Amino acid sequence: MISSGVFLGLAIAGACKFHNDSRRVRLATPSILDFPPVSVLKPVHGHEARLEQNIESFFLQDYPSYEILFAADAADDPALDVVREVCSRYPQHRSQIVVNGKPPWPNPPAWSFHCMTEVAAHDILVTSDSDVEVSSHYLRQVVVPLLDPKVGMVTCVYRGKNAGGFWSGMDALGMSVEMTSGVLVANLLEGMKFGLGPTIAVRKDSVAKIGGYQALGEYFANDFVIGNFIEKAGYRVVLSDHVIDHVVPPMTFRRMWERQVRWAKSTRYSRPKGHFGTGLIFAIPYGIAAFAAAAFLGRPGVGMLLLAVALLNRIVECYIVGWGVVHDPKARRAPWLYPFRDLLGFVVWCASYLSKSSVWRDNRYKLLEGGRIVRTAPQDSVE
Repeated sequence: MISSGVFLGLAIAGACKFHNDSRRVRLATPSILDFPPVSVLKPVHGHEARLEQNIESFFLQDYPSYEILFAADAADDPALDVVREVCSRYPQHRSQIVVNGKPPWPNPPAWSFHCMTEVAAHDILVTSDSDVEVSSHYLRQVVVPLLDPKVGMVTCVYRGKNAGGFWSGMDALGMSVEMTSGVLVANLLEGMKFGLGPTIAVRKDSVAKIGGYQALGEYFANDFVIGNFIEKAGYRVVLSDHVIDHVVPPMTFRRMWERQVRWAKSTRYSRPKGHFGTGLIFAIPYGIAAFAAAAFLGRPGVGMLLLAVALLNRIVECYIVGWGVVHDPKARRAPWLYPFRDLLGFVVWCASYLSKSSVWRDNRYKLLEGGRIVRTAPQDSVE
C-alpha cells in the first residue's frame, strides 16, 4: 500500500508537470500561417464503432494545409465504404486510399504506415488509429513541437470514450486513469521514450534515421518502439497537451478481457522491468489483503481503515488524472468505479504472465524477448 501511495504522489506531480508544459506550449504557439503542410496517415480495418464520426473529425481541422491518406489490407474492407463517403463530403482536402495488400511483416500497422509514407506528399506525418476522434485544433497542437528540429516525435494521452456497455466502460476508464497515470509518471521521471498509438507525429527525417517503418515491422508494440528508437537516435520525444478521444466499442467481458491482456502482454515484453514494477502501483488488491490480514489477527478496525485508505487513494487518482488531466466526464461523475477497475487491472497484470502468445486482428502471435513477435496461426478477429 505504501508503493501505491508513492505512485499517487508521482501521478499528481506528473499531472502538474503536464499542465505547466501545456501552458508553456500555448504561450509559444506561432501564427497559424507559420504551420507547414501535413500528411495524416490512417490505417483502417473493418467497420468500427463511430467510424464515420472518427474519420470526419480529421476533415474538420483548423489547419491551413493537410492531406489524409487511408490504408487497408484489401479493397473490399468494409471500412473503405465509410471512408469514401466521408471523403466525398470534403473535396477541398486531398485524400487518398492505399490498398497495401496482406502485410509481409508481423505488425500490420507498421506495413500500412510504410505504404502510406511512400505516397505522402509532406514531410510531417501524423499517424493515427481509426478508433480515435479529435477536436478541430488537434493538428495545430501536435505539430507545434515538431517545428523544433531537435524534436523527432510527438505523442498524445487519451481518454476512453465508451460506445456502450459496462465492460466497455471499464476499458475506457482504464485508458483515462491507469494508462494516463503511467504516462504522466514516466514523463515526470525520465521524459518520453515511447509513443502512444492513437497519435504519433513525426518528420520523415526522424523516421528515416531509425531505418523507416520497416524497423518496426517485427515488433508487437510499434507505438512504443518507434518512440524508443527515435529517442535513442538523438531526438526528443514530446508529450503533446492535446487529449484524444479513444473510442471503445461495445464489448462483452470476454472481449474486454482479451484486449486488456493483449495490451498488458505487449508492455510486459516491451518494457519487462517497468511492467514488473507495475504490480506495485495497484492499491485495492493490497487494501483487501491488509483487511484480511488485520481481521485474521483480530484487528478488523485497523483492516477497515487500511481498506478505506486504498479506496480513497484510487478515487483521488481517478479524479485528479481522469478528470483533471484528460477531462473524462465519467471520472468526475463516478470516481467510485475506479477502485473496481484497479482490482481488474491487477488481475490483468497477473494474467499477462500466464502465456507467451497473443491474438491480434486475424492472427495469433508468439511474443519474444525484446517485444518482437512471430506470427503463428490465423485466429478470429480481436481488436
